[in-house]
Amino acid sequence: MRNARPQLVATPDDGTLFLTVSGKPFWPDNLTDLVRRYVEESGVGKPGSCHLFRHTVATLMLENGADIRFIQEMLGHATLQATEIYTHVSIRALKEIHAATHPGAGLGAAARTRGDEAEEGVGEPSIPPPEPLMPPARTTP
Repeated sequence: MRNARPQLVATPDDGTLFLTVSGKPFWPDNLTDLVRRYVEESGVGKPGSCHLFRHTVATLMLENGADIRFIQEMLGHATLQATEIYTHVSIRALKEIHAATHPGAGLGAAARTRGDEAEEGVGEPSIPPPEPLMPPARTTP
């Protein structure tokens, strides 16, 4: 930056950090146009923009455990409500978290292997009662 910026900056230097090749301030629209063009040229066949990248990064950070208040600050949102759109995490992530953390997550798979699960989508799997920890007390006649 110390070497390239002085060669790019147009006078007078207002201290703008990001400059175009013509030495003018690099505005968000410049970046949006570049990203859009690069995505089109990539041939992925889908539209793309800076906003899409911003949304994706925020969603992935939230899914990976970042506190929503930190994401709010990073995005520059004035209210938490503006950041709540990112709380609509994917079903995939919810299933993974459930499978990894819920105490009963493995019960459904065990019931399916026994074949005693209720009809698909109806009710809950039938789970046999647990075996007693101690045998019943014997009574003498």
